[in-house]
Amino acid sequence: MANPDRPSGFVPVQYLNGTPWNGQARLYSIIATYATALYIGDPVISSGTADTNGIAGINIGAATGALRGVIVGLYDSLQATAPVGGVSVGGIGNDSIVYRPAAHANVWYASVVDDPNVLFELQEESVASQLAADQVGLNQISVSGAGNNFVSGWQLAGTTSGTAATTATLQLRLMGLAQRPAGTNTFGAFAKWLVKINTHELQSSTVGAVGF
Repeated sequence: MANPDRPSGFVPVQYLNGTPWNGQARLYSIIATYATALYIGDPVISSGTADTNGIAGINIGAATGALRGVIVGLYDSLQATAPVGGVSVGGIGNDSIVYRPAAHANVWYASVVDDPNVLFELQEESVASQLAADQVGLNQISVSGAGNNFVSGWQLAGTTSGTAATTATLQLRLMGLAQRPAGTNTFGAFAKWLVKINTHELQSSTVGAVGF
């Protein structure tokens, strides 16, 4: 059975110690003049900006280089009354918009999973040469992709786009295939992988390794 083609960007699933991801994320801001659409599942980097409340800003990430984390929620405003000890976010005002458009007058906010120890599920792209079992444990890059007005289109690079290697500066660590019922997720095009962000803004990167 062929793997289904359903890209959705980076999906947090568990921590490095094997426990399920518990939904924890940190609030970041997106300046009103930022001219790039953002989707749930997109990887992001620090922007070097902040809103008037001092909430740090983010921009879209790149296929190479360090990442801050991954978007798991988007909001078009802060609530006027914030709870003691934190801030609340408003929902998206237009129910037909579930992403942050490239052109918008408001400062937006995003919930970002920025814990370096979270593992994400990420679909591999379809190219001439795909990743294989003997590359589990190596490092690899991601591939940018446009969102579908609902979720991210980012994917994991196959070996045609970038060779998996031990190189410490490669963005992602290949942890293995996401486990599914037999025959429903196999090596090849559109395989769903578990990856860890290797070049993370909040943690030093490491070399990849296979075998001993």
